[in-house]
Order: sequence, then structure tokens, then C-alpha cells
Amino acid sequence: MKVGIVGLGSYVPERVVTNADLEKVLDTTDEWIRTRSGIIERRFAREDQATSDLAKIAAERALKDANLSPYDIDLIIVGTNSPDMLYPATACLVQDKIGAKNAAAFDLQAGCPGWIYAATVGAQFIKSGMYKNILVIGAEVITRMMDSTDRGTYVLFGDGAGATVLSTVENGGFISSELYADGSLAQYLTLPAGGSRKPFSEEVLKERTYFTKMDGQEVFKFSVREISRISKKVLDKANVPLESVDWFIPHQANLRIIKAGAQKLGIPMEKVVVTIDKFGNSSAASIPVALDKIYREGKLKNSDKVLMVSFGAGMTSGAIIMEWSK
Repeated sequence: MKVGIVGLGSYVPERVVTNADLEKVLDTTDEWIRTRSGIIERRFAREDQATSDLAKIAAERALKDANLSPYDIDLIIVGTNSPDMLYPATACLVQDKIGAKNAAAFDLQAGCPGWIYAATVGAQFIKSGMYKNILVIGAEVITRMMDSTDRGTYVLFGDGAGATVLSTVENGGFISSELYADGSLAQYLTLPAGGSRKPFSEEVLKERTYFTKMDGQEVFKFSVREISRISKKVLDKANVPLESVDWFIPHQANLRIIKAGAQKLGIPMEKVVVTIDKFGNSSAASIPVALDKIYREGKLKNSDKVLMVSFGAGMTSGAIIMEWSK
């Protein structure tokens, strides 16, 4: 049984925040941000928008693209690191917002590879015969998790959502996937407070530990290493030569990471999809948003082989190789 993407949709908030905007509120410059990250601008959600609101719009666009109604969806999986609240699951809120009354729903939290993890899990439900149509969404209002006084993190992130409808396909589809985690490195990218380890308190407010903390150098080293390692592993597993890859969609965390990873792999930059300059790091949304971008631009052709790889908090990584057919 072949499983593939039969519908694609994405949404990024209308509010554009440029490097010049951030210069006004942080000790930073446009040159500093561009040099270290490749980011020129990013999108911030409106104050009245939460992750489920962005996911709803992306989901409705994906359903329209798939020519399916919300009633056709059997399961909704939302990959996110910035849920509307700890519970209920954001997926349940999305189910209600789009009217998918027949769908089960749950969230999957796996750092920035959240959509890759969720798509891999969703494909197994279809292959097993349990479900037919699954809505897999990567959605984030991740900027709310960042400290506006910390230039090391605040300048890097943006909000967005990308949605995919998975179903059986006659041709193409997912060829192989690979997931990985190394919890011994978890301390390098965390949101320390708000869970059972460190509930909210006056101390938490004083320490500002309800915001993301990151060791940029260690995350950089892991990311460059993982782009190459897990990409090679999934290609070997699928018996797909690197030369046959038409599009390489890496997680949009940092342009230096993307270029270093592509160079280490031996993939020319003309095959690499880059959106970080316009959208920043939208965490679990970055892969499906980038995929939808080249789809809407008419660049994706039937039989194109697409390699998608991501890495993030955990530390986790994931990769999917698929043949586009729609």
C-alpha cells in the first residue's frame, strides 16, 4: 500500500516583522541577524491568534486542495511545540474549528521535526488499514515562547502553519522515513518552566524561565551533523541515490546550517528550498510551509523526489524521502 500527500495548504500571519523593526527593541542590527541566521523578516501572529487558528486556515486550504470535506477526515495529528494550552490537545480544537466530526485527534510534540514525526506516524495508520484520510499539520505560534529581551533567540523565530492530507495513492508517495532522538543533549534547547518539573511561580517569573533557553553553538553542531547523517540513512534505507533527489527541504533554522548541511551532503543549492529569509524559523511548521511554497509556485513535478529533513529540541531529528505524485 502506497501512502502519499493528496492535499497541501499553508498559512503565515500577515504581520511582517523586519530586522529593522527588531533593531528598535533589541540590542541588535540587521547585519548581525543576516550574517548569523540569513533572516531578513519573519511573521508574527496577531494577539488574538493562537496555534489552532493558524492550523485551521492551513487545514482548510489542504482539504480544498485534496477535494475532500472535513467529514472525510478520520484522524488529525498536530505537530506543535506551542499548543494553545497544555490540554486539551490543539488537534481537538482544530477538529472543532473545521468541523471534522468523524476524526480522532491528538498532538505530537517532537521539537522542530514535529511534522515529519507526525507524517510518519500518520502513514502507519493508513498502511495498517485503520484509517483512510489523515490530516497532518505542523503549526506554531512559537514567538510567544521567546524572550523579547534575548536577541539570541527572539530574532530567529516566526509563526506559521502547514497542513497535509495523507491518503493512499496509486503512484509515488512516501518511500521511506527515519526518526531519531538523543535525550542526552536535551539541555541545549528547552523551555524550562510551565510543566511538572518547574510549575509557574514567582521564582519562574523572576528568572524568565517560562521562555525558551538555547545553547546556540551546541544546537548548531548537532544540526549540521544530523542533516547529513539522517539524510544519508533514509536514502540508503530507501535505496534512492543522492543524485536522484530533485528537491531538498531542510528545516529552516539557520541559513548557515542549511548551507553547511547541503555542502556536507553534496547537494547543490539550486535544489535546496530556502524560506528562512522571509519566514524565520517556524519550528514544526517550516517543512510543510516550504513544501507548499514550491507546490504553489508550480515547481513540484510528478515523479520529483523530495528529501525533507528536520532537527530540534530533544534533541530530535527526522527525514522523509518521497516521490511527488498529485
